[in-house]
Amino acid sequence: MGKGVMVESSTRLRPWRNDVRCAAIDSKPLNWDLAKPMDATLIFWFPRPANHYGSKNGISYLKPNAPVEPLSARVGDIDKLSRAVLDALTGVAYLDDRQVVHLEARKAYLMGLNAAPYTHITIEPANG
Repeated sequence: MGKGVMVESSTRLRPWRNDVRCAAIDSKPLNWDLAKPMDATLIFWFPRPANHYGSKNGISYLKPNAPVEPLSARVGDIDKLSRAVLDALTGVAYLDDRQVVHLEARKAYLMGLNAAPYTHITIEPANG
């Protein structure tokens, strides 16, 4: 939008960020120091599309030509996924996401047709 106002394009983002915040609040240690520099590790797990699987004699298998890494547009850009997590944790895991001094982020596929997507998030004080 005009005048530097940004609007999220996905209607699912706000509820997802809220879920991330609530999970962080529930798992945060009592003596957590919000002011320290932080390391963040993010693994975004996605279910494979059904077309990655074949079936023979009623047994499902991963097709040999199925991609190893999630590169499709439906999965999303790793920088945008990471930003969504880091923004969601502001005020919960740290005062501001600029305190994250080391970030590791990865996208990966889950196995199984009924696998549910999730994100494994680790935030810890930086070892510096």
